[in-house]
Amino acid sequence: MKFLTKVVTFSGKVNLQLIRFGSFKASKLVYAEYGDPSKVVSVEEEEMPSPKMGEVLVRMLAAPVNPADINTIQGVYPVKPNLPAVGGNEGVAEVQEVGDGVSYLKKGDWVIPRNTGWGTWRTHAVSKERNFIKIPNTIGVADAATLSVNPCTAYRMLKDFVPLKPGETVIQNGANSASGQCVIQLCKSWGIQSVNIVRDRPEIDQLRGYLQSIGATHVLTESEARTTDMFKSGKVPKPKLAFNCVGGKSSLELLRHLDFQGWMITYGGMSREPVTVPTSTFIFKDICLRGFWMTRWCSLNAASKKREDMILELAEMVTRGHLRAPAHVLMPFNKYKETLEKSFSVKGFSGKKYIIDFTA
Repeated sequence: MKFLTKVVTFSGKVNLQLIRFGSFKASKLVYAEYGDPSKVVSVEEEEMPSPKMGEVLVRMLAAPVNPADINTIQGVYPVKPNLPAVGGNEGVAEVQEVGDGVSYLKKGDWVIPRNTGWGTWRTHAVSKERNFIKIPNTIGVADAATLSVNPCTAYRMLKDFVPLKPGETVIQNGANSASGQCVIQLCKSWGIQSVNIVRDRPEIDQLRGYLQSIGATHVLTESEARTTDMFKSGKVPKPKLAFNCVGGKSSLELLRHLDFQGWMITYGGMSREPVTVPTSTFIFKDICLRGFWMTRWCSLNAASKKREDMILELAEMVTRGHLRAPAHVLMPFNKYKETLEKSFSVKGFSGKKYIIDFTA
């Protein structure tokens, strides 16, 4: 990268500024066909010009590999980007240069993409200033990189369906998922009890301890959830809101515990089994079933400040220590194939979130 030295005189003071001219090569992870991410994703280089009017040059700091990213590359996700495409929907970047007419951002600011599908698996990018949301650069890189998907999903599901008061109860399956961990932390911060169901496993005590350490009120295995009397006995108020990311028998268990006129929100289907509802539960408990997809919410609210306000509120919660990134591993950019393989295997998605670290 080449620079010119520019002398700027203002009020009798002389400052030296380094002004870049020309372009440099940046790297990006691209796929030109759908398929196995470890096979169809490759590194490509591109010339990175100086930002023009209203544009900024950003350097990516970190970007996670989410299940939706993997499914998009496989071609099984509802969103089908134009190919070839840069992978990644989430991440945090630092502003390196600003073009003329840029007023919202300055060098050193941290930003996240305003819209999904921007393509975060790249070292650098030049894009319009309006395509970014500025966030505090005082929070951790992993916290910032994972701010715009799972925390937002948890936030919207808790805010948009049932008005909850402190002391009331939410129940969820897949509680150790990234979104599930966010639900736990938001409930803790807002004084809501969370009943968290996870699959039976040998290391349940370790997992239970971890979920309790981030704020879980109760953690039950699926077998414990089938026999618990915590709701019938009145020890815990019956939940008014349930979050389902598993489906099948696990979602039936959520429905069984829901209070009269309770709501179950389905946002995933990890078991690949359908959501079924007993007729008696549907009729006599007056249950409401809804689906939720964060991508659709973002597209419907693209022109409003709701998403930016939500992001800033969540960033403030991170600053206060009320929200932190899910269990994760940072992986250097040059090990992207290993990162993709570890993020998804024949056994399904990993229990940890793998994050591409562009600074390593």
